[in-house]
Formats: sequence, structure tokens, C-alpha cells
Amino acid sequence: MDFDHARRSDSPDAIAPDGSEIRLLVAHGAASMCEVRLPPGGVSIPVRHRTVQEIWYFLEGEGEVWRQAPDGMALTAAVGPGSALTFPLGCRFQFRNLGAGDLRFLCVTTPPWPGEHEAIVEPDVGAWKSAG
Repeated sequence: MDFDHARRSDSPDAIAPDGSEIRLLVAHGAASMCEVRLPPGGVSIPVRHRTVQEIWYFLEGEGEVWRQAPDGMALTAAVGPGSALTFPLGCRFQFRNLGAGDLRFLCVTTPPWPGEHEAIVEPDVGAWKSAG
């Protein structure tokens, strides 16, 4: 049995395909977890994932998240500290920061994040114009 222990890094470990900052935390055979940051005024690039599902839990900031199911049904949710959302397989999504400070959340991915090939950029969908 392996036990993993990590401490959040001060600088990002990666920039996600959607443009947000990623700080890797822990992973095991069934899931991985990271912290995501979008700065004030930030708007992510719309994406969908090939093989993973996600759960987000918001720690800081105020924003909105747009999600679209594979059947085309779309929904926008206001988010802030204590909000939690699910992202089923094939869901397109985009998020934006509406607050004066960072929008930060924990992201749990199942199965674990397989690498940068996982996210598919969807530039022709989304609720807002992104900087990307």
C-alpha cells in the first residue's frame, strides 16, 4: 500500500489547455486531485475531456461555470466558496472569474489525469469570449 503526501506549490505546475493554472496535489490508481486558479477577470477556453470525469469544490472567489451535456443541454451556475459541481464524461465546460480576487477550486479527476492529450479545446462553444 502506498500513502501519498503533498504540499501545494507556490507556483503553478502547469497551465491547463483551458488557460487556468494547475497545482498538482495527489494521485492514486482511482483519482487525482489538483488546485486550479483563474485570476481576476479571467475567462477559460471551452474544453471537454476524452476519458475523465471531474468534481470541483470552490475554495475562494466568485465566478460562473458553463456546462453542456453531450445531448446539447446547457446550464450556467454561479460559484463561490463552498460550491461543488460535477462534470460527467463528454461534458463541455468553461468558467470565468467575476470577483476582485483569484477564483480557486479543488479538482478531483477520475480516473487520474492521463496527460495533456486528454483535453479537447472547443473554441466554437461556450458562454463567454475567452482570451485564448
